[in-house]
Formats: sequence, C-alpha cells, structure tokens
Amino acid sequence: MNANRSRTALTVLGIMIGIASVIIVYSAGEGIRGLLTDQLESFGTDIIQTEVKVPTGKKGSSGETQSAMAIASGVQVTTMTLEDMEDIKRLKNINSGYAAVLSQEKISYGNELRKAFIFGVSADYAKIDKTEIAQGTFFSEEEDRGLAYVVVLGSKMKEKLFGDSDAIGKYVTLRKSKFKVIGVMESKGAVMGMDFDDYVYVPIRTLQKKIMGIDYVMYMVHKFNDQKIVADTGEEIKALLRANHNITDPDRDDFRVSTMEDMMATLNTVTDAITWLLLAIVAISLLVGGVGILNVMYVIVSERTAEIGLRKAVGANYSSIMLQFLVESTMITMVGAVFGIIGGILISWLISVGANAVGLTWHFSIPLKAFIVSLVFAFSCGIGFGVYPAKRAANMDPIEALRRE
Repeated sequence: MNANRSRTALTVLGIMIGIASVIIVYSAGEGIRGLLTDQLESFGTDIIQTEVKVPTGKKGSSGETQSAMAIASGVQVTTMTLEDMEDIKRLKNINSGYAAVLSQEKISYGNELRKAFIFGVSADYAKIDKTEIAQGTFFSEEEDRGLAYVVVLGSKMKEKLFGDSDAIGKYVTLRKSKFKVIGVMESKGAVMGMDFDDYVYVPIRTLQKKIMGIDYVMYMVHKFNDQKIVADTGEEIKALLRANHNITDPDRDDFRVSTMEDMMATLNTVTDAITWLLLAIVAISLLVGGVGILNVMYVIVSERTAEIGLRKAVGANYSSIMLQFLVESTMITMVGAVFGIIGGILISWLISVGANAVGLTWHFSIPLKAFIVSLVFAFSCGIGFGVYPAKRAANMDPIEALRRE
C-alpha cells in the first residue's frame, strides 16, 4: 500500500465518495422529514382534515391514486358542503372547524392589477390557523353569513397593492365588485408549496355566492379536544358524511378523512422511499469503489507473486495468505470509510447551514443507522472485493511463484 500510494489513494477516494454519499443521503432525508414535519405542524397537531375524493370503488392505494389522478385531470367533486362542516362541528370531540374553497381572480387597487389566489374560508379559520393578524381584524361569522364584501390580505399581497401605505379601510376590486380591506395577515411564508402571504382571504359564502357561483367546498378542517379518541372521532366523521351523502359502500366514499398522525405516516413513507431510491444510486458509487479495490488488489497480487511464493515455501498456509490480503483490502476500505464519514458530516452540515440561510427550517441530523450502513458497506466492499485476489494468491503454487522472481 505504501509503495503504491497513488493507486491506493485513488481507491480510498472512490470508497470515500461512496460513504460520504451515504451519510449525506441519510442526513438529507432527516432534514427533509424535519422540514415537512415543521410545515405540517404549522397547521396544528390537533386537527382533522376532510377533503374531497373521487369515488373509485377500489380499495387501498390504487383507489387513492386513481382519485388523485382524476382530480388532477380536472374532475370536480361537489358533494361536500357547508352543512357537512356544521354537522361535524356538533360532534362531541370537535370544538371548531372551517371549510375552504380556492379560486384565482384578478384583484386591483388604483393602477395596481394582480392575479391572486382567493382563499374562501369560514370565520373559524382565524381560531384554528396559527397565523396572526398584523393589522385590523379577521372577518366574523356574521360577516360570513351576511355575504359581506370584505377581504383580509396576505402580507405580500398587501405590499403588491398598497406598498408602504395603510390598506385598512381601503377598497379593492374583485370581479368588478368592491371589497373593503379589514385586515392584513402576519407573514407566514410558504407551507407545503403554498405561499399564504400571497393569498386574499374572503368569507367563504361570499366567494361561493358572489364570485364563483357554487355551493360546495374543497376541504374542511376541524379542531378536536381529546387526542386519545381522535381515531374514534375520525370514524364518527366518516359515518356522518356517508349518511349525509347517501353512501352505503365505504369503497365509494367521496371524501377522505385524515388526522395529523395519518399525514405524518404518509410523509414518512414518502421520505423513506426517496431515501432508499437515493441509496440505490449511491450503491452504484460504492460498487465502482469496490471494483477499484478489486483492481488494486489484483495488481498487488501480480506484483508480489515472488513474495507469496517465498512465504508459502517457508510454511505460510492458505489461511495466512488469505488473511494478509483481506486485511489489506479491508484497511483500504475502512480508511476510505473514516474519511468518507468525516466528509459526509461536514457536507451535511454545510447543506443545513445553506438551507437555513435561505429561510428553510432545516435541522442538521444524522441518524445512527447512517454510520452503521456506511461501515457495513465499507467492510462488505473490503471483504467482498478482496476475496478473489486473496484466493488467487493463497492458491498459488510456491514453485511456480518463485520462478517468476
């Protein structure tokens, strides 16, 4: 190894890159999981979400996938209404709830004209969502039921329309109708790809009746009291909606009820799948490093044929020759593993610093299994790719080997 420093160094580098990649993949997986978990928890951990679903009549993930594809293709489910929301609010373990509809309209003030997402929600949105009001107030239940022409602006939308001037009490135009600005939301940032700071909040009944001309909702969120019976509450919601929608076959449900635990389980499944996919790619890098070890050890055996013959001539047995070359190949991989782990930790830390610098909540974390997997991979490469050259050396005939001197 010392006599062939360049060749050994390149082999160590190959293993180092592969092991560093393993550490980075696991760390990135934890960072992504933490980021998405924080964003999910920003909605609250004590909520149950009910959203529309295209009934497919199929069980399991195949039905869910078909439903998602149908909605993505423009299929609308119009069976969920505000009456469903009110019925769910009457359940014992539910203390509040809101329904939501999303539209895209042009909004203007003076010479400023913007295309914005119009977020129609019930008044309880202000109680359940964690975003605070920076100026003014949120609309009330009375204003919602009275189809009031009022809006609350996200912080970015307020800046786009009014700049530094005060927006409270001013009137903006939506669909040729004047809406009074009664509040401005605190900045919340993007959550799960949705920038709520760029939204315009309107009473849901006003949006339904005066702008969109519909009577259905897209989803509902309810806040529960007791975490211990949340699963039972979810089943109560399902039974209630099936009764309201005249559904007798659960496989034909036109809704999906999800708790935060369900969402977290789905999230973990997705992040685990991504991690394993990336590890499969990293395995290619480790394979390349292993082939490098095989090549180096094969050349070393060829160059040290006379030495092997001499050792066998003076009494070295098969096991001792095998052990010698396996130890050498394992040393190469373990040195690469150590440097790879150190490099992987450093790069993972730099990734977390960069992510936090751009405003992402990225927690620097490397799970124990990342180190275990790295060392197992390294040891396996050392043994696996060192066996053939070691066996070749151990099986040499000492007389034939000495003739090559």
